[in-house]
Amino acid sequence: MNEFAFYLAGCGLLAATVGVIWVRFLSKGDPERSLNSGVYLSTILMIIGTYVIVYRLGLNIGYFWCVIVGLMVGIVIGWVSQYFTSYRYAPTKRLAAIARDGPGVVVISGLGLGMLSTFIPAIIIGVGILISYKLVGPYGVALASFGMLSTLGITLAVDSYGPVADNAGGIAQMAHLPASVRDVTDRLDAVGNTTAAVGKGFAIGSAAFAALGLISAYFVAINKFAVTPVKLSLLDPRLIAGLIFGGMMPYFYGALLIKGVGRIAAKIVDESRRQFRENPDILKGKAKPQYERVIGIAAGGALRSMMLPAVLAIVFPVTIGFVFGPVALAGFLVGALITGLQVGVQMANSGAAMDNAKKY
Repeated sequence: MNEFAFYLAGCGLLAATVGVIWVRFLSKGDPERSLNSGVYLSTILMIIGTYVIVYRLGLNIGYFWCVIVGLMVGIVIGWVSQYFTSYRYAPTKRLAAIARDGPGVVVISGLGLGMLSTFIPAIIIGVGILISYKLVGPYGVALASFGMLSTLGITLAVDSYGPVADNAGGIAQMAHLPASVRDVTDRLDAVGNTTAAVGKGFAIGSAAFAALGLISAYFVAINKFAVTPVKLSLLDPRLIAGLIFGGMMPYFYGALLIKGVGRIAAKIVDESRRQFRENPDILKGKAKPQYERVIGIAAGGALRSMMLPAVLAIVFPVTIGFVFGPVALAGFLVGALITGLQVGVQMANSGAAMDNAKKY
């Protein structure tokens, strides 16, 4: 059984590689269907491979079903993300129609659309955790998470495709290429927005599965050194306080990052205006702007904006553990997981839906 995880990882790597190759063969067709077909093919190959591995090793068939649960949860999350973000479907089309009433209404509706999109992923992840735990216990939940990430090779490639298509469109625009080129890159970019949301859904869902195993490991560790066994009770105010602290964290981090984006954007606008003011020939197309200065502001500002959240990610859990104790820290971890799941899915789908509504 020790080698089971290694065999699964190898099988997932092979399945993802075949999926990537398959997408290349279908590269001239519909881009969204081509990418989806690669993910589906990798999933089918992973199902077959997992069954063979379980059968050859003589393991409990429950291990196979736990991996299947993870794969199916990932597929369902992908379907939901596609439905709420692709301009093939009604939600994004309605959002585009709402744009006629002004940008404020679009933002409000886009946020609401993202919030609505959390409903099915939350339910399917919860059901998946219950089923996998019923089959094999905590190890089954870990296997479900492993199954969800087993085809990471192609899901990550599909996720990374989005920024590539987006930047290609930007290059086409700046290079003054024909409008037909921009039409192609816009179409690819729209698909990339959807696939990026799907990729984020996979990452968020697998983290939710893995968190149960991590929390179980946390309790094993603290009870190993505790004088009296540490138990959780909803009547314990330390647990409730920890849940509140943890539930606040995704919003706090989101605020830090959004403020950082706004601050950097303001600096870029000021730099752009300075260049236009000092060199009017830029707007006439007779001179090139100083791109490197704007790129430096964006890159340097992004790194600086991430420093505080990265430090606080270490400081907060350690501080809560030492000040309020292990029960409060457990509540903190669970609260951050529950809220982070919803905020992550909502933000990913809201952004993709609004961007694709613009393109539609």
